[in-house]
Amino acid sequence: MPENLFDLSGKVALITGANSGLGFGYARGLARAGSDIILWGRRADRNEEATHALRQYGVRVFADSVDVASEPAIVAGFARALDAMGRVDTLVANAGIATQIAFTDMDVGTYRKLIDVNLDGAVFALRETARHMKVRAEAGDPGGSLIICGSGSIFQGVPTMAHYGIAKGALNSLAKALAAELGPIGVRCNVIAPGFIETEMTFADPAIGQMLSDMVAAKAPLGRAGKPADLEGAVVYLASDMAAYHTGDTLVIDGGKLFAN
Repeated sequence: MPENLFDLSGKVALITGANSGLGFGYARGLARAGSDIILWGRRADRNEEATHALRQYGVRVFADSVDVASEPAIVAGFARALDAMGRVDTLVANAGIATQIAFTDMDVGTYRKLIDVNLDGAVFALRETARHMKVRAEAGDPGGSLIICGSGSIFQGVPTMAHYGIAKGALNSLAKALAAELGPIGVRCNVIAPGFIETEMTFADPAIGQMLSDMVAAKAPLGRAGKPADLEGAVVYLASDMAAYHTGDTLVIDGGKLFAN
């Protein structure tokens, strides 16, 4: 009988910003592989829709309205998650927003709003999960996978999105530090850096979204822009025991565009 090397049955994954877009893609991939899901999103109605869709894979799903821009909300939400699901084996720090503004016009309000969600929200979700994994390790149950949603902006400058690049670049550096610090208790930390992925956020303005999608398709060796489903394999691999010796890395999922130019 063939063995499923990437079976996540018995594991529990927490995905932030998981009721749509990239986050839902990560959650769906993990659920398809058998992982139970903790879904965080700000909108209760979208959480309910996502929960219904994920339960079709036969896994437990706990959805919670958590605003990752608030550290107290993250702390309280993580406690509720543990009460509901008992443990967290995988965290996907995905929640984020995207705004555009020329750097010379950058005001503190625009800057802080994005940093509060994209950087600080990920940092404190990672901290709470790492604390939980440390307690488990001290009780004789080591291990865990911390996964950060990065971006091509880690490697390339994006005009009018310097604040976005600041957040993603900082998280990429943080992953290296966490890999080094938490490795002795079996906790791994890696980054998935997607290229342009067609989502509601990237198509908020349909005309601009289509223009960007066409530009990517023209440059990427695989000849198209990405879709959330294209991220499922990477997140399942990093959450699985097959990635037990893989840490401190950044996986670029962009159809080869970054390295083809």
